[in-house]
Amino acid sequence: MLFLGCTGLRWGEATALRIRNVDFDRNRVNVVENAVLVSGEVIVATPKAHKRRAVPHSPFLTFSLRDAIQSRQPDDFLFPDRLGAHQTTPTIRANSWLNRALGSAGLPPMTIHDLRHTTASLAISAGVIVKSVQKMLGHASATMTLDIYANLFDDDLNDVAKRLNEVIVMCGV
Repeated sequence: MLFLGCTGLRWGEATALRIRNVDFDRNRVNVVENAVLVSGEVIVATPKAHKRRAVPHSPFLTFSLRDAIQSRQPDDFLFPDRLGAHQTTPTIRANSWLNRALGSAGLPPMTIHDLRHTTASLAISAGVIVKSVQKMLGHASATMTLDIYANLFDDDLNDVAKRLNEVIVMCGV
């Protein structure tokens, strides 16, 4: 869950990741495939809109990722199921690992996709520019990112007024 909340990957992108897709030197995961469950079968194809991308991950994730892949092969899935295959969406079962983890953490019910919104919220509140958030999430345009997350920028209006005032004062106007 932490990985998804810090990278903003779609569930299908995360479950299709292989160990070879992790670039530890650059703190990136290379999204090259997407695995989705269709009529009980996992279908693997290119990512949404057929766009591959490199997604940054926080350096603090590197330690847990390295531990998770010790003694595994480059073609192995990064997050396999018990049999080493693609995981299915956890929200299709009533008592999934996601539901149990949320309950243990005292968090309200949510979907895997909500973790994607968490990533966007954290990036925006950290001051990451919209174009970078767009690239990270794999949106077709920055406009799409703004349309989805515009409400997260409301607090920025106060910051705009403050910064404009600082410039005006500094210029002696």
